[in-house]
Amino acid sequence: MRQSATPRIAVLGAGPVGLEAGLYARQLKLPFTIYEQGRIGEHVWRWGHVKLFSPFAMNATPLGRKAILSADGDHTFPADDACISGREHVERYLRPLAEVLSDYIKTETRVINVGRTGFFKQEAIGESARAKQPFLLLVRERNQDRYEEADIVLDCTGTYSHHRWLGPSGVPAIGETQAEPTIAYHLVDVLGDAKKDYLNKSVLVIGSGYSAATTVSNLAKLAEEHNTTWITWISRAAQTQPLRRIANDPLRERDRLAVHANNLATRADANVEFRASTFVEAIEPQFNNQSFRIILRSAGQKKTLEVEKIVANVGYTPDRAIYRELQIHECYASFGPMKLAVALLGRKSQDCLMQTCPEADTLRNPEPNFYLLGAKSFGRNSQFLMRLGFEQVRDVFTLITGKARLDLYKK
Repeated sequence: MRQSATPRIAVLGAGPVGLEAGLYARQLKLPFTIYEQGRIGEHVWRWGHVKLFSPFAMNATPLGRKAILSADGDHTFPADDACISGREHVERYLRPLAEVLSDYIKTETRVINVGRTGFFKQEAIGESARAKQPFLLLVRERNQDRYEEADIVLDCTGTYSHHRWLGPSGVPAIGETQAEPTIAYHLVDVLGDAKKDYLNKSVLVIGSGYSAATTVSNLAKLAEEHNTTWITWISRAAQTQPLRRIANDPLRERDRLAVHANNLATRADANVEFRASTFVEAIEPQFNNQSFRIILRSAGQKKTLEVEKIVANVGYTPDRAIYRELQIHECYASFGPMKLAVALLGRKSQDCLMQTCPEADTLRNPEPNFYLLGAKSFGRNSQFLMRLGFEQVRDVFTLITGKARLDLYKK
């Protein structure tokens, strides 16, 4: 079967970037379906007890606001400068947006694999015959599998559901795969839903990013109320402070977290012990997984530690299973000067910086019409911002339509 005259678009993921892609397709009157294996904004909801670093104005678009107000003229948005929680963002922006697109969204529906109809991965690479065939999607809905076709696929599935390992060199620590069900790899709500599991416990936190800083900050607050709560925070990095501050960071909430977490790590009166240049070599469950004996390597020396809880905020990585039968080369997006300017200062800054090579070209792939967008396009780089994903959507629809400088953000 050949591709249809009007390209059918499959959007994988109903998070911020996937919904924005749906808005673009709807505005351009292109047929599309959004597939979401969980709920609307599933990943945002999971870490949603945490506040966003970026203000609401950076996490919504004129196109999205207009669509929501067209459906509900009485809807109120957060203030532009408000840094709201992830769950509030879902409730006040993503869900209303999904209501507008409800005819095009299939929730609890997972795209398991994507292939090219009539071709294996290694066949007809770079040939027009391959590009002319539609994609074949294996879709699972309520435990029932079926095939569907699409001419264009936008993978906006993110990375939050696919954690990295906490051991050396990116491989699992000895015993980690067996202990995996008892380790928290995500942002745990230690002051809310999970409070009872962490109060008065000894906790090992691994990581040197903002997720680890958030966990440690919240655990330290818990320790103020329950002073037998103890946190050991380890990082592979050698610096004495776990987080490197960004000079003149335009995101004040991010800088505030870095300052607070660094203070906890270096002062002596908090229930936090920070160990730099340290990694986990082995995990040995004790007493039916009620506690763990941890084998650490610190400055080349072996040390042991007994803890009751492990939180591994070591980052996330793309799940490549979806496109393993396609020619996808993962040249992950960088957080370069132009994208930073666009994200923080707006489109005029890009017009000043852009010379000859449009950003849209960086989204192209050896597999024609398959695009990685959003956090997944950044791979292991945790510097992704929603605003950057919205820019990617604009760029990819520029490629799809062939219209130079396509911009539907204009009010």
